[in-house]
Amino acid sequence: MNFPFYIARRYLLSKKSHHAINVISAISVCGVTVATAALVCILSVFNGFQDMIAELFTAFDPQLKVLPAEGKFMASDEPELENLKKCDFISVYTETLEDNALLVMNNRQVMATIKGVSDNFDEQADIGKILYGGGVFQLHVDVIDYGVLGINLLMQLGVGTDFTSPIQVYAPRKGKNINLNDPRESFNEEELYSPKVGFMVKQSKYDSNYAITSLAFARRLFERQGYVSAVELKLAEGIDTEEAKKNIRNLLGKKYKVLDRYEQQEDTFKIMKIEKLISYIFLTFILLVACFNIIGSLSMLVVDKKKDVQTLRNLGADDGQIANIFLIEGRMIAVIGAVAGIVIGLALCLVQQNFGIIKFGSSAGNYIIDAYPVSVHIADIIVVFITVLVVGFLSVWYPIRYLSRKFTAE
Repeated sequence: MNFPFYIARRYLLSKKSHHAINVISAISVCGVTVATAALVCILSVFNGFQDMIAELFTAFDPQLKVLPAEGKFMASDEPELENLKKCDFISVYTETLEDNALLVMNNRQVMATIKGVSDNFDEQADIGKILYGGGVFQLHVDVIDYGVLGINLLMQLGVGTDFTSPIQVYAPRKGKNINLNDPRESFNEEELYSPKVGFMVKQSKYDSNYAITSLAFARRLFERQGYVSAVELKLAEGIDTEEAKKNIRNLLGKKYKVLDRYEQQEDTFKIMKIEKLISYIFLTFILLVACFNIIGSLSMLVVDKKKDVQTLRNLGADDGQIANIFLIEGRMIAVIGAVAGIVIGLALCLVQQNFGIIKFGSSAGNYIIDAYPVSVHIADIIVVFITVLVVGFLSVWYPIRYLSRKFTAE
């Protein structure tokens, strides 16, 4: 067995001549343990929020979305897109056309995003999970076009999901200046009828702005026959998203962008990643402060073991070996604290996942979820463990080297 490690283990487990040293050593381990557990819990809560938001967007955002690299629209019959339709790893290929329009109903006017979609949209999106109302999801019947609006958008128009009169939809005509004598001549006008359902994603971006209708309606309204603004894809069962995205990018080339669900909501998830990083940095500083307790306990141990140090030198131990004894003990404290903190942190996360102990408020139903979401990622656990070890090892290296040299010299 390594000589410094053997002595360090004996010093760690044995009683000291002064009880205060045992107490401070225990406090050192507890400090590292608490800081480590806090890191595990906080990072897991951020993961929980990220996974929750991703799940909310899942019903509306496609697995992969193809957009033009430049401009807002692209021809639906481009050779690259025609080749994409033939890919066997794509189960649903949905064309969409989005642009802004003015909705008018009951003397109320609201700007909204009209999203025209292919008839297979309900196969590509899990739209059934977010429908609200007593009707069914449908886009058109014969010459009648239906509009499935976000729940907040319906409220802004002052109607429910079963409005009887059609919503008037206006969009500027291409290349036309506004006629001040008769402004309506400068706009295309269409009508949307009620299918007696709306949708509720629980995200204002969609619930307050989007109206889903047929692709043919959007093309007439915006005068974009033969064009789409995006192609939304659902992959076949068992296909890896990252691998499919890479293959599609190679197939389409630089004229197109291919985005997964996280990239489609890049701003939202980027903010969450920044918040998570800042929390990690602050908690690492707290961990560093906790590691100062290790320095204190080891400093007292060095003083307490002056006679042992002299005995070891007489037995042939050099200064480097003596210094390593105290360094290894400090590292052992860091390792014990790291392991104990990770175990406690994982246990707390498991309790929160199953029982929701920590809640948002006293009244249930006021929020999307009642308790803080938790999702443990193995990558975060590895990062936390490495962080604790690095901070613990570095924090004791110089002070123990200095103290051991000083006392061995004396």
